[in-house]
Amino acid sequence: MRFWIGVATVLASVLLGYLIVGGHLAVLYQPAEFIIILGSAVGSFIISNSGKTLSHIGNALTIARKGATYTQEDYLDSLLLQFTIFKLARRKGMLSLESHIDNPDESPIFQQFPRFIKNIRAVNFLCDYIRIMTMGCENPYQIETLIDQELDELENQNIHISGAIQNLADATPALGIVAAVLGVIHTMGSIDQPPAILGRLIGGALVGTFLGVLVSYGFVGPVANSLKEAHAADKGYLMVIRAGLLAYLNGQAPIIAVEFARKNIDPFLRPSFSELEKATQEIK
Repeated sequence: MRFWIGVATVLASVLLGYLIVGGHLAVLYQPAEFIIILGSAVGSFIISNSGKTLSHIGNALTIARKGATYTQEDYLDSLLLQFTIFKLARRKGMLSLESHIDNPDESPIFQQFPRFIKNIRAVNFLCDYIRIMTMGCENPYQIETLIDQELDELENQNIHISGAIQNLADATPALGIVAAVLGVIHTMGSIDQPPAILGRLIGGALVGTFLGVLVSYGFVGPVANSLKEAHAADKGYLMVIRAGLLAYLNGQAPIIAVEFARKNIDPFLRPSFSELEKATQEIK
């Protein structure tokens, strides 16, 4: 909803302002300009990006539309799940976690936290490192290095995708100028026409510049920024899990390990210490 409200606000503001000064909407309808700008934008995007990047664009646009959707409840679920896992591992050993991480969808532990289990990336991230720990690798420095390498690779991939969309935003105004220049060329070829016709041709040519700038700064650029913000939130969510795992591997008690994790949460979304303490006392 947030995304579509933004789109509607941009379009309504531009068109309403244009109408207030007496503009005619019919002049803005220039199919040729639309084809030149949008078609060349799509073509240049295909040229400049690999098949791997193009295959992720659909999912990236969905993420950008939804934006960063994490709530305090999402983080609290993550903390409580970590607490439950660490407590079980401390009481019965790491091998007691095997059945849970092998089938998290059927695990009674994971099932207690529906918000977390819907996050496939986070589930896989947590289960992968718990699995490594159950196999006997409990060296916090090795695990930390491995996690950081994975997060760096994830960040590089995300930056490449959002950067590709930002590059498209940067190129669109220039493509609008291309459409405008072609319109001017067409106008010059009709220089013998009456002023009314020439005015309409010149107005149509300028629509190219208008459309290129509007698409760039009104839509494509904001999509790239929304995607960057969503990717940053995803990494931040995984960093909370990272903090809890490393604290536990360094010998901290389960409640202390999740406190380390809690302190890595954005202050605007961070549960208070008392909220976390109360929730851990109520958990089954």
